[in-house]
Amino acid sequence: MTLLHILLLAVLQGLTEFLPISSSAHLILVPSLTHMADQSLAFDVSVHVGTLTAVVWYFRREVGRLLADWGASCVRRGPVGESRLAWILIVASVPVGLAGLLLHDLVETVLRSPLVIAATTIGFGLLLWWADVAGARKRDEHHIGWRDGLLIGLAQALALVPGTSRSGVTMTAGLFLGLTRQAAARFSFLLSIPAILMAGGYQSLKLLQAGEGVDWAALGLGALFSAVTAYLCIELFLKWLDRIGMLPFVIYRLLLGLVLLYLYY
Repeated sequence: MTLLHILLLAVLQGLTEFLPISSSAHLILVPSLTHMADQSLAFDVSVHVGTLTAVVWYFRREVGRLLADWGASCVRRGPVGESRLAWILIVASVPVGLAGLLLHDLVETVLRSPLVIAATTIGFGLLLWWADVAGARKRDEHHIGWRDGLLIGLAQALALVPGTSRSGVTMTAGLFLGLTRQAAARFSFLLSIPAILMAGGYQSLKLLQAGEGVDWAALGLGALFSAVTAYLCIELFLKWLDRIGMLPFVIYRLLLGLVLLYLYY
């Protein structure tokens, strides 16, 4: 891989993993639109490690508190501090894990079509706009109930379809359930941690089974660029979210979807 190829894919992953515009769609479309070779599985793992590092570091205090309280709740067999939120995040992560195991082959073949990506980019973009306009925006992430967590988790499973956007669909569900924009985004980002861990673990297992060669320099640069980009993306997104709302991302999704329809229909 050239340095430009590494930089392009890593920055793209870092930006799109947490913005509501679908990272998988962009990573599928780059080789198709630029005629670059598909990146290796090892590189996919490296950029996921980068984005995981970024979100864990950004929310390091919250993650530390959630893990400590969750562990204490297991020992005491009762709620401790933030343990309820930690358990809800675990429950909300189950649907995407099960769906990934059951539907992986379908997702990796039929659903990678540019026309599928165009349809989901437009459809879920409009749904995001509706949720942002119609949502009550009254609750924070600490008032999420078990039902809310499960519904957001079920929505996250839809993000296996390229173009849906994991962050976009979970924020959409959160907004429909009455969360504020900040709460919907923060819960989505915390929920990304187990999701990225599961996806990265699955890809790592495939990599070990494939036994392909590894370009450690490319992987290191990919992880570094994606981590820095993802951290800045989270920081700026949360800072500007209440000011700009979801409309800019909705407009981007609609334009991208229309371009894809023009090119591939």
